[in-house]
Amino acid sequence: MGKYFGTDGFRGEANVNLTADHAYKVGRFLGWYYNIKRPAGAEPAKILIGKDTRRSSYMFEYTLAAGITASGADAYLLHVTTTPSVAYVTRMDEFDCGVMISASHNPFYDNGIKLLNGNGEKMDQETIDLVEAYIDGDLNVFGAHYEEIPFATREKIGRTVDYVSGRNRYIGYLISLGVFSFKGIKVGLDCANGSSWNIAKSVFDALGAKTYVINAEPDGTNINRNAGSTHIQVLQKFVVDNGLDVGFAYDGDADRCLCVDEKGNVVTGDHILYLLGCYMKERGQLDNNTVVTTVMSNFGLYKAFDKKGIEYAKTKVGDKYVYEYMVQNHCRVGGEQSGHIIISKYATTGDGILTSLKVMEVMLARKKKLSQLCEDLTIYPQVLKNVKVKSKPDAQNDPEVQKAVAAVAEALGDTGRILVRESGTEPVIRVMVEAATEEECQKYVDDVVDVICARGHARV
Repeated sequence: MGKYFGTDGFRGEANVNLTADHAYKVGRFLGWYYNIKRPAGAEPAKILIGKDTRRSSYMFEYTLAAGITASGADAYLLHVTTTPSVAYVTRMDEFDCGVMISASHNPFYDNGIKLLNGNGEKMDQETIDLVEAYIDGDLNVFGAHYEEIPFATREKIGRTVDYVSGRNRYIGYLISLGVFSFKGIKVGLDCANGSSWNIAKSVFDALGAKTYVINAEPDGTNINRNAGSTHIQVLQKFVVDNGLDVGFAYDGDADRCLCVDEKGNVVTGDHILYLLGCYMKERGQLDNNTVVTTVMSNFGLYKAFDKKGIEYAKTKVGDKYVYEYMVQNHCRVGGEQSGHIIISKYATTGDGILTSLKVMEVMLARKKKLSQLCEDLTIYPQVLKNVKVKSKPDAQNDPEVQKAVAAVAEALGDTGRILVRESGTEPVIRVMVEAATEEECQKYVDDVVDVICARGHARV
């Protein structure tokens, strides 16, 4: 990770540590860089911009566009849309790169800038390093040093283009993926007052569902507020109260999806990976017989995969790492417990609406309720504790801490697991235990945390 950009873009509180000036400079660099990379005499570079429903997204949209056009490239505006739609349109319409303005599941006062390459994938680190160098006024690229990059002048100044038609084509693409009619099925959608508010219902309606929608009235400040995949209890109650067959909850930029079955039970990303993995294996579509997970996936998922004869890979936390592994190893499905699910045949990113369509496909193909599809998967109780430490490496590598971790692992055997890892964004060590009971989990977590504190690693 760089100085400004983490695993999911440049994120911070709007106009505090992510400012309009930052966005302008990102736009200035992208417009200049992709123009320079084009052959002499070619048309200007084309850069696609989408945004979520946060109040600050308008500010960042226009400052990004100003920077892009000031550098001589053209900015195409999708307006309010989802992250996966930006990835799809960038790839299909041959843009030089795409930008999504969103802080995903964060509160409205945060925002972020996500960069995608011309294939609709997360931007490579080398290019991100150059963006950061320009923001800091120390850019070395193409054999030259730049404290500032040149402005376009006269007819070379770029333009902005309203490109809402691209979003509409994405909606058509999602509808085209519906294998079965949803007629007669009562579906609940929680749009988190975010990007999916004007897309998801259109898709489900077109496929014949009787669609019930909540949290689809964004006002700029209510995105993710007691809504969406991070507040799934709202949809749970809605599904039960209205006697719905299934419910789907998205996050602010709709790149993740969690589900609720007809009984009101939460269906997590691990459940989704299980039912998709089994479905694809049955149909000979699970390339390499492998589902890609992160280290935070539940121990019960692996036990269930073992019973089904399905292999699995574990990556670092972050859908970026899941996708990289999938590409390198030709895997078809992967994702995170949080609901980032990537189905590589159809998308280069997590796509919440696509995920919900594929869950519907499994339900209809197997003629089963969602609760029945998840019956063979037992999710183990999990306790996670974050410990603020003075030095993450010192705490992680302390022989006494490692000894305590090993003792827990030995005590659990094949009935659970312990995971101790460093946070990628905070001065924190995360201690997580999964076991047969919550009491066991808490005991073993406390055993390790007590040693970390006794060894003087904890920050007061």
